[in-house]
Amino acid sequence: MPASIDTADLKRRMIGAVDALKHDLVGLRTGRASTALLDPIQVEVYGAHMPLNQCATVSVPEPRMLSVQVWDRSNVQPVEKAIRSAGLGLNPITDGQMIRLPIPDLTEERRKELAKLVGQYAEKARVAVRNVRRDGMDHLKQDENKKLISEDERKRLETDVQKVTDDTIKDIDDLSSSKEKEILGK
Repeated sequence: MPASIDTADLKRRMIGAVDALKHDLVGLRTGRASTALLDPIQVEVYGAHMPLNQCATVSVPEPRMLSVQVWDRSNVQPVEKAIRSAGLGLNPITDGQMIRLPIPDLTEERRKELAKLVGQYAEKARVAVRNVRRDGMDHLKQDENKKLISEDERKRLETDVQKVTDDTIKDIDDLSSSKEKEILGK
């Protein structure tokens, strides 16, 4: 009988949760300058909200400095305002159409807050992976009830789904622990 569930599809969906976690972790500040730090910032220009990278060029001229080259002079103030209100603890220095963002040292308290945030992001990814696993297991049980697969086949496929789940959760744990170490400076 043909396999009723595509483990490659389940794996793809689980990897999507890992990719979302990676995206979330890149935006966390670790004391080093990274253009990804400004990715979540939305700027109100031309009567609409748009991502910062659609109205300016972000670069890293030094390890602890970001520079934002605003394309339109009239957008310098809205970009500066958006950066200040983003809650990243950055203090923009405007020089014409160029905005410089020195990256301050992280306090111990802020490091601990960021480490907790890493844990929250990781748990969100784990939950997403477990939901994909549950969908796969439910699908297998339905197929067995419809007599599309045998009980032995269901058990074998459940083992495959569980292995993919365990591997993905291990990846999530590895990512989160390395990011926590990076943030806490260990």
